[in-house]
Amino acid sequence: MIGWKIHRPRVTSDGEQIRPDSGPLPPAEPFRADHHLASAAMSDQEKADAARAAAQLVADGQLVGLGTGTTVAHLLPALAARALAIRCVATSPETERVARALGLDVVPFTGIERLDIAIDGADQIDADGWLVKGGGGAHTREKVVAAAAARFVVIASSEKAVARIGPPIPLELLRFGVDATLGALGEVRLRAVPPSPDGGVIADYLGSFENPAALTARLDATPGLIGHGIFPPDLTADILLAANGRIEHRVLR
Repeated sequence: MIGWKIHRPRVTSDGEQIRPDSGPLPPAEPFRADHHLASAAMSDQEKADAARAAAQLVADGQLVGLGTGTTVAHLLPALAARALAIRCVATSPETERVARALGLDVVPFTGIERLDIAIDGADQIDADGWLVKGGGGAHTREKVVAAAAARFVVIASSEKAVARIGPPIPLELLRFGVDATLGALGEVRLRAVPPSPDGGVIADYLGSFENPAALTARLDATPGLIGHGIFPPDLTADILLAANGRIEHRVLR
């Protein structure tokens, strides 16, 4: 098992950083544009590497679920280049638009009970296989597609690996009674973004937690919450994590 450490500053419910009681925060390091651009380019290359590896897992004649986000943006052309006789279900209008433009056969997710494979990215992946998804606000649809797939494959660049998942956790809320739902959830911040593809309000849970299973149960039991971005390990079959030109393939089931 491999673990990765990340630093998460404490924040208020408004998302502002809390300064420690022991004194002021240390001065920030000078911004280095060349380092930032190099890191962004490396991340983008790793996303492309993971996407190409995942495209090779798709077989002719399959029903394929397509996720949403920057990593899936690399998957779509890689999949189209294989020219397979496949049908695809898209988790967002943007994924559907791009997939169709590339010549992929995208069909409505109606009259279909089971997908052969689904491929999507993730915002966080911990050492035990817990995921956080939903940076793009399509996490409810993404979870429906993942659960319907016989094989759910997660693709990511190396910076998405964490020791354990933590906030923010994306949420989709029913517009009806949203203030009551927010009050029941506690530390939640609404996102200044359009509604989900199905009209839900997009927000993020900012509270700290130790046990993802316990938080999952609490979120699932909250009336007015349509979906959240915590994906349990038993939902995922494969994780393809790209780093430094290599692919780590974790098989979870």
